[in-house]
Amino acid sequence: MRPDPFSPGPLPGRALHRLGEFLRLEAAGGILLIAAALIALLCANSPLASLYEGFRVMPVTLGVGSFSTTKPCLLWINDGLMAVFFLLVALEIKREALTGQLAGRQQLILPLVCAIAGVAVPALLFSAANHGDATAMRGWAVPTATDIAFALGVLALLGSRIPVGMKLLLSTIAVVDDLIAILIIAVFYAHGLSLSALAMAGAVLLAMALLNHRGVTALTPYLLLGAVLWLCVLKSGVHATLAGVATGLMIPHSERRRRTAGEAARSPLEDLEHALHPWVAYAILPVFAFSNAGLVLVGLNPGDALAALPMGIMLALVVGKPVGIVGAALAMRAGGWAPFPEGMDMRAMIGLGVLCGIGFTMSLFIASLAYSCGLRHEEAVLGILGGSVVAAALGFLWLRMVLPSRAPGVSTHA
Repeated sequence: MRPDPFSPGPLPGRALHRLGEFLRLEAAGGILLIAAALIALLCANSPLASLYEGFRVMPVTLGVGSFSTTKPCLLWINDGLMAVFFLLVALEIKREALTGQLAGRQQLILPLVCAIAGVAVPALLFSAANHGDATAMRGWAVPTATDIAFALGVLALLGSRIPVGMKLLLSTIAVVDDLIAILIIAVFYAHGLSLSALAMAGAVLLAMALLNHRGVTALTPYLLLGAVLWLCVLKSGVHATLAGVATGLMIPHSERRRRTAGEAARSPLEDLEHALHPWVAYAILPVFAFSNAGLVLVGLNPGDALAALPMGIMLALVVGKPVGIVGAALAMRAGGWAPFPEGMDMRAMIGLGVLCGIGFTMSLFIASLAYSCGLRHEEAVLGILGGSVVAAALGFLWLRMVLPSRAPGVSTHA
């Protein structure tokens, strides 16, 4: 029998501890993310609405004298704070690719194929619903990525019912489609490119590569250069958050470090990831959700959700994601290329596919890039919130129904 690449058994103690810490942090952050979105909706539809909107459009100046830039607070959050989120995503992708669940063919093949299908099918469904509207079609990528924090937050509510293999597979699929979303943003959402700013950004990346080549493992020079890179990319026409991605991929992942008595060796990448993760989970993503999820519901009626744009997003998230992911997993198993993770059957895989329809953070972010028109953006937010809530509710109810209840402390793998 072929070994299960997602079985938690072979994981060394340190990797298993790191995985548990990651899952706990993401699950708690997901619950906080949901709370932030609910607070935003309450603020936008209460007497606090003017204060809420004033916070979003409040001008904020960063810099000194002629080297300063003034932008609304919302743009600083989406361009600046989210660059730190993308930095963390890049760190996670690099670590997983070098030493984690994406390091080998057996570990990579199932989540890679599922993630690709889980991006392609929703994009096709959205395009089918909006093909006659060129403006709406700018958001074809809105329903393509899974919100790992939100999804793990839902799994946390199910407690010991959830097999470890399901958490691993969901997390890995989310990491892979985050990478796909990053590539989509870089290729399809750049505008007004400045060759001089891009050249400066290239020079900064070259400096980072030189630090890598010379074996520099101190984080400070990489982070200082990353800040310069962010300014260059901000002026280049490429979205500034991609500077976070590039910086993260340049951080060295090496175990070569002096050991002191009782201290395990750690890499600079892991050090930075460990330091950033709480800030991103408990501060940056909730602030982003609060700033972007404040949809004004006054004046909306049930028919508005049936418009092509929000309906296309909801169908893509609720139907397209599970169809793509479960279909790909079934094809891989039928072909003998990759089994289901240990502890998962067809019913559990369906539940995982439905939960992957929670788009939220990345969907809201891509919607902010795709639509500058207020009406289109509001329709997109309506579709994202509606689709993500339906996917979360259906996934929770389905998994609660089909997964057996286990006593705390009982192993969740077969």
